[in-house]
Amino acid sequence: MPWRRHRRSSSRLSAADQATAWQVVSLLLDHPDETLLQRVPMLTDAVAGLPDDVRMPLSRFLARLSTADLGELQRDYVDTFDVTRRCCLHLTYYLHGDTRNRGAALVRIKQDYRRMGGVLVDEDAELPDHLCVVLEFGAGVDADVAWRILNDHRVGIELLRVALADRGSPWLDVVDALRATLPALEGDDDEALERLIAQGPPTELVGLSTELDAPYATPSSLDEQHPSGPAHSGPTPVTIGGPR
Repeated sequence: MPWRRHRRSSSRLSAADQATAWQVVSLLLDHPDETLLQRVPMLTDAVAGLPDDVRMPLSRFLARLSTADLGELQRDYVDTFDVTRRCCLHLTYYLHGDTRNRGAALVRIKQDYRRMGGVLVDEDAELPDHLCVVLEFGAGVDADVAWRILNDHRVGIELLRVALADRGSPWLDVVDALRATLPALEGDDDEALERLIAQGPPTELVGLSTELDAPYATPSSLDEQHPSGPAHSGPTPVTIGGPR
């Protein structure tokens, strides 16, 4: 089950600071490219006014980016996030593993986006549970929905942090900045984290199709199987999850 302990809590940051922090973290956890390196001065200025526990780790990482070799940075990113499941950026993987429940969870998140005016791009889009997508949505579309998603998967974010610390990864600073925007673990959250570290995500359920067997795959027919309902009549749809 999702860890719902903090869903109804509120951020200690101002709305503007939270949006800035989430947008910067989203950019820094995305696959690095030349555009990101060009944005380092702008992002450094953007984080300057954030609270110290958010600003300092982001500033350290941005300082590292300012002298980074792009090719080496990209190889390190792939080795960290695209190869190692413990460092997975897809939040539902930590909660549901490779089970049929994950497909349903992906649909629910996508429906949440649509209801609030967020539309995932079709080309080059990440899955809706990708941490960068959730943060981009929270920064630019609806912070309350993103807050709920992040706190439903709060223990998974903590496991990501543990995995990055074990690797001595420079992206640890970025996740530490994100954690500073969220409630701390408490009570049996720590027990849930220990179980997740020891046992890993849930194992595959019996009877799954090979299409759902891939850890990050979602069947193309999911939208038809789970219609999103009436179109959102509020804000103009905002595209999320595409190249930035």
